[in-house]
Amino acid sequence: MPGTEARETTSALAIPKSTLGVGIIGVSPVWGWAATAHIPALRALPDYEIRALSARSAESAHAVGQVFGVSAVFSDYQQLVIQPDIDVVAVTVKVPHHRELVSAALAAGKAVYCEWPLGRDLDDARALAALAAEHGVRTVVGLQARQAPAIEFVQQLLRDGYVGEVLSTTMVGVSIAGDVLVQPNAYMLDKTNGANLLTVPFGHSLDILSYVLGEFAELSAVSDVRRPLITIEGTGEQIVKTAADQIAVIGTLTSGATASIHIREAVAGGTGFLWEINGTDGTLRITADAALPEIFPLTVAGAQGRNEPADLAIPTALTQRWPALSSLEGTPAFNVARAYAAFAADIANGTNTVPDFNAAGRPHAVIAAIESFAESGKRVKA
Repeated sequence: MPGTEARETTSALAIPKSTLGVGIIGVSPVWGWAATAHIPALRALPDYEIRALSARSAESAHAVGQVFGVSAVFSDYQQLVIQPDIDVVAVTVKVPHHRELVSAALAAGKAVYCEWPLGRDLDDARALAALAAEHGVRTVVGLQARQAPAIEFVQQLLRDGYVGEVLSTTMVGVSIAGDVLVQPNAYMLDKTNGANLLTVPFGHSLDILSYVLGEFAELSAVSDVRRPLITIEGTGEQIVKTAADQIAVIGTLTSGATASIHIREAVAGGTGFLWEINGTDGTLRITADAALPEIFPLTVAGAQGRNEPADLAIPTALTQRWPALSSLEGTPAFNVARAYAAFAADIANGTNTVPDFNAAGRPHAVIAAIESFAESGKRVKA
């Protein structure tokens, strides 16, 4: 948005600080993304200190404080966001609550790291981007697959002409294999909650494709619910699913390259994640165990001419950019930690290298275009 850059770089957080105080909203003592990724990431970085946590109840808040050794704990997120020693608020709750919690943190003048998707829909995302611009604070959205060393390596190879001119690209992947889901993720079966195959596995996959190769200029899409009943692990309860378990998109990128993405779930195995970039001189192949490139380690293989693809080693200079994070490599916290490290550098240097709320608007817009096409059957502009 016009003026956002100037407002962000003149905010209080453009002033370098030795340590940034973080408050995390949405922490469980036994499971969850905060415990799996955010807390290990922040504790590995000298630029940050976890100073406050909030949970849904006083009992849970007390428990997370004990488990993670943080004395300032709250059952009311409003109390967390106004703490004077908190510089960055991390929002790691379920998507339907993002708008309310992020809005409160922005209104308190805090920088915000919000998990992806930014909101339930494009309207939520645009409203939060506008609010961040209004308050002149820095933001980052959890599209951390961009921070994976393999993605930076692929960008370098493309700049160096490894594949020549990109002619086409294809992505295929599985997020959840089979028809059983753990209870904490059952809310993802309801399309209206905004966290589902399209927004999460597909959304992260779409974002790295667009980040590396450019945006869709136009597209067509098919989505369907092929297995409408999902069993909850442990209880055997069957829940009707309204969110699509098959998403297939084909279109043209702004470069002219043909692109296709097919992400699915509730199938019996299959290719975890395969992304090919085909050019006039060669091909790159990026693979992972599942269509969650923000979480699972990515490997890179390449071939030029008529040669068979061979593994390409990711340069140590990329994997070890932040040596303090070496113990996290291969874990879900690794890319999150790299995003936090880059965010701290942005705050100190007045730069903008991590995706902010404005950047989140683009994948949200493409997702809205996909939904529109799948519902109407008409070709739409992305």
